[in-house]
Amino acid sequence: MKKIKAVAQQSDISTVGEPLTDIAFRRLEDMITTRKLPPGSMVSEVQLASELEMGRTPIREALQRLRQIGFVEMHPRRGTFVCGVDVQHQLELLEVRRPLEELVVRCAAIRATQAEREELPKLGEKMMEAANRESIDDYIYAGREVHEAEVKATHNAMLVATMQAIHAQSRRFYWSMAQVRTYQEGAAHHKEVLTAIAARDATTAVEAVRGLMQFLEEVTRATLDTYSSGR
Repeated sequence: MKKIKAVAQQSDISTVGEPLTDIAFRRLEDMITTRKLPPGSMVSEVQLASELEMGRTPIREALQRLRQIGFVEMHPRRGTFVCGVDVQHQLELLEVRRPLEELVVRCAAIRATQAEREELPKLGEKMMEAANRESIDDYIYAGREVHEAEVKATHNAMLVATMQAIHAQSRRFYWSMAQVRTYQEGAAHHKEVLTAIAARDATTAVEAVRGLMQFLEEVTRATLDTYSSGR
């Protein structure tokens, strides 16, 4: 396994006062998303604990959470393995994600604090800047910040917990499958959503997120067509 300390540091949004299990979860999610731990690879608690410089308990708990969102599989006597990425699964995920995203942006537009409204457009600019530089890693990290800020602004703990798993799986799929040329369009959609939330315009935010979901479905179906044609 490659050394991952630099990756871990880059991906941290904030670890001050954060539980070790949450830190381990975030870092392992990044490693799987960016294929530092590729599909099919076996995961070693001992080695991960050494690389992340923490005990095995938070690593074990983080892996259990990753199992629950479909990132790893655990087999008795065989070990823990990274799951593959499935296009059909992503289409099914989008069906579930669509109405939930509309709920997220509607609640955020109504409930976000002034500080949150000031921060959201900045995150949109950060995501667009990463897309313009064609930095896939920075784009994905910025996207996670956007998602986390949006769901936090709903002030609904159940939505936060539910969307964490959905967004994690989506990030992994689009990092693996999407082409760089789609990132600028994706960032533009996100920026439109964030601008509407910041303006307290729930109706426009919902319309904007519908456009984002349609774009993501088109990207996903294009990927499915490519695989079906054997290219």
